[in-house]
Amino acid sequence: MWMTGREGGAARRAAPDAAGSGLPGDHPGEAVGDTVVIGAGIVGLCVAWYLLREGGARDGATVTVLDPAAPGSGTSSGNAGAISQGSVAPLAMPGVLKQVPRMLLDPAGALRVPPAYWPRALPWLARFVSAARPERVAAIAEALSRLLAHAPERHREIAAAEGASHLLEDNGQLYAYRDESQLTKDMTGWELRRRHGQHWQRLDSAELHELEPAVSPDYAIGILVPEQGLCVNPWRHAQMVADGVQRAGGVFLRRRATAIATEGGRVVGVETDAGRVPAARVVIAAGAWSAPLLRPLGYRVPLESQRGYHVDLHAPGIRPRRPVVAADRKVFVSPMDFGVRVAGTVEFGGLQRPADPQRAALLLRDLAALFPGMRTEPAGEPWMGHRPCLPDSLPVLGPVARWPGLWTAFGHGHLGLTGSAPTGALLAQAMLGRRPNFDFSPFAPERF
Repeated sequence: MWMTGREGGAARRAAPDAAGSGLPGDHPGEAVGDTVVIGAGIVGLCVAWYLLREGGARDGATVTVLDPAAPGSGTSSGNAGAISQGSVAPLAMPGVLKQVPRMLLDPAGALRVPPAYWPRALPWLARFVSAARPERVAAIAEALSRLLAHAPERHREIAAAEGASHLLEDNGQLYAYRDESQLTKDMTGWELRRRHGQHWQRLDSAELHELEPAVSPDYAIGILVPEQGLCVNPWRHAQMVADGVQRAGGVFLRRRATAIATEGGRVVGVETDAGRVPAARVVIAAGAWSAPLLRPLGYRVPLESQRGYHVDLHAPGIRPRRPVVAADRKVFVSPMDFGVRVAGTVEFGGLQRPADPQRAALLLRDLAALFPGMRTEPAGEPWMGHRPCLPDSLPVLGPVARWPGLWTAFGHGHLGLTGSAPTGALLAQAMLGRRPNFDFSPFAPERF
């Protein structure tokens, strides 16, 4: 049996599941309030957390979070744990585009589009290619830099307030390259990061292996990014934020949002599989399931699921001190509080196509190449989740111009965990009339 981002991906963490366990959503109730957040992934949870922190549950008003699954149990539970505020280079870079044809023709490549999915993937890929123009890349990097600039501080702020600072580590991240030619392919991205304030340093083979002795000698060059961090258990992290939302007066309803309710040209609530939930303000933060909610309102957002996989190891024998990335495969090997997680690959296939066991097997192959001494017996079943990705690598974030009361916070792609806390802080300030010093226009759904 596969674990997926919509099928209780947190079950392997021994989460209480019975009614009355005390987790948010166990006692749904019928409480409604002035704000509804659609989606209890890490982005929606951070939006709710900051709304309650900045505004509070006052005068009978509440923040209600809708999701048919338990908070944090979907895609948010399965990421690599990296907090990468310096990752401002979009996926669509000129150097990457030169590599795409070779990757697509390789069934074992880091990027996979099953033949049957090509007709659906091609329009998205065409937009992806368009986003790789140099002037567009520069604008995207600038926007991402502004969004992610204070990500570590915001994550630490939440964790400290909830007594969970132990979930965050700041030993940096290490990228391992086999040779100079591999590094050259990525240098445009690294220089773009440097221009936006990220500090990184090149390591020779001796320096690389001094930091992480268990890395294979086949990797001869390293890039150390000392200021990036790690969440050592993404599922526990999401639960921590959910618990904070509940303690602050937030309400969790186990319902599936089916439509945005509108009257007189503005938002009045959310239609669900169990009736309408009234609200003066609605935030769409449903990850890869967000775009259909906007379509009836006149917005066709090209949101695609880039399906990611992970395998957890509870007895690896070796635990790196920081996330180590096999740069040739874009695979993250992250130390976790339960062992090690190896995560990565990009697969197009939509929300309904079954998971491909071969993609998870490739992760273990890549792990053995990077850490040949690590034991690779997986703990339980492999996992697959849906990263919500836009072709320009920018999330859809901020107010929806034509529908007063409607806000968006989805499409963070490979930076969902990193972007969740700053997204929550910025959106809450804007929704509460605090006028944050932030330009939402590059992230608007109207750009499509």
